Amino acid sequence: MNRAGNYRSRIVSADAAVAVVESGQRVYIHNGCAEPTELVHALTRRGPRLRDVEVMHMATMGTADYSLPEYEGHFRTNSLFIGGNVRRAIQEGRGDYTPVFLSEIEGLFSSGAVPIDVALLQCTPPDADGYMSLGPGVDVSLTVAEFARHVIVEINDRMPRTLGDAFLHVSHADVLVESSHPLAEYPPHEVTAQHRAIARNIAALIPDGATIQTGIGGIPEATLALLKDHKDLGIHSEMVPDGAIELIERGVVNGERKTLHPRKVVAGFVLGSRRLFDFIDNNSIFEFHRTAYCNDPLVIARHDRMVAINSAIEVDLTGQVCSDSVGRNPYSGIGGQVDFLRGAARSKGGVPIIALPSTAKNGTVSRIACLLQPGAGVVTSRGDVHYVVTEHGVAYLHGKTLRQRAEALIQVADPKFRAELEAFAIEHKLLTADRALVGV
Repeated sequence: MNRAGNYRSRIVSADAAVAVVESGQRVYIHNGCAEPTELVHALTRRGPRLRDVEVMHMATMGTADYSLPEYEGHFRTNSLFIGGNVRRAIQEGRGDYTPVFLSEIEGLFSSGAVPIDVALLQCTPPDADGYMSLGPGVDVSLTVAEFARHVIVEINDRMPRTLGDAFLHVSHADVLVESSHPLAEYPPHEVTAQHRAIARNIAALIPDGATIQTGIGGIPEATLALLKDHKDLGIHSEMVPDGAIELIERGVVNGERKTLHPRKVVAGFVLGSRRLFDFIDNNSIFEFHRTAYCNDPLVIARHDRMVAINSAIEVDLTGQVCSDSVGRNPYSGIGGQVDFLRGAARSKGGVPIIALPSTAKNGTVSRIACLLQPGAGVVTSRGDVHYVVTEHGVAYLHGKTLRQRAEALIQVADPKFRAELEAFAIEHKLLTADRALVGV
């Protein structure tokens, strides 16, 4: 361990490590399934002695007790992508949401626009040369480690060792905390018949040799399950879920026809189960990169046949996409949707897709909407939208007039809402009465 330096002299308890955090500072927490839970617990225990500490992060899969009402005034969460563990705090006004393209987050840190006082990370034990892997979450956290004033690393011997631009040298850590515990897992989503119907429409748009990006949830998992007969697929994605495992094992995903990073699955992080963590451990088909690279639209566009599959909460009749809020209530985040849609749109043979069920609330609300809900965030402008897919079909909007868009979107809405949507479109001059669609 000579090349690693005398790192053991910097190992302390979790409580001693976070004692450096002072009132008024900004603390960044490693994201997703890589959340350093021992450090987060210790930070929370320190909370009563602190005031006005900003806790910044993307979605984390573990604990977020610092966002509970009893810590108001001590901590204030600032989420760059809202997870379920802090959603209530943000919606109740006890936390903040920063809408930002995923590809641009790291620039906030490197430019000094958003300085980080303390970074809480989780890594593998250092190798013989002193390099620790960030495991399932390189994302923006490696850049945070480079620019934070103070870096605390929880060394967990149960972290998978991932490859690529995934390593932090032990010399960059100010203090280290040893732990041994399972990683936080991302719970699986139910895959419904509706999801499978949407997936069938998506799968029909994916050619052999495509490079795909997908998110999490029932629609992505259903889509991946339908690609078993495809050939020579690749993956370049901000995130990889459990559903990719079988496609890689079957040789469907082999990256042979990728025009960038051939034969490699490129990702910024993974969200999933212990099975996925075990699968990525020292697996050389995976190449992890920072989100600023994975999500760069110019990098994405270098992949021929790039298929980007992203979800939405609602889409209005002109093609505006709300993906991060339910009306005025923040719900998730901008994430990488726009990054990948724009990259795929500029790819040779690219297919940028917005996919969503046609209804919500047990079929009582149309997600193809006359208008977005008041206060809804437009994540993807109508100029960026190409394909909108529901269980009822595919609407192609790029280069279409407002009238043509309304016609196409009404046809992929749930049939019981089509008359209502058409009446609205006629009233507001998107359609004329002689262009009635319902019943045709």
